[in-house]
Amino acid sequence: MNIDKLVYAVAGLFVVVSVLLSVYHNQNWLWFTGFVGLNLFQAAFTGFCPLVKILKAMGVEPGQAFK
Repeated sequence: MNIDKLVYAVAGLFVVVSVLLSVYHNQNWLWFTGFVGLNLFQAAFTGFCPLVKILKAMGVEPGQAFK
């Protein structure tokens, strides 16, 4: 699995988990959902994503989006 697919998978997991936490625990977890969404939005324009830096340091193969 390359970096692009891992970023999508982790972001999707974070969104689903934070929405479930907001439904069953506390509504403030929606702030985390918003943070993930904003980070994805800015990464589309700047190409900077903290998770990409971590995955590159771990030696994961980059995809087309984050070369």
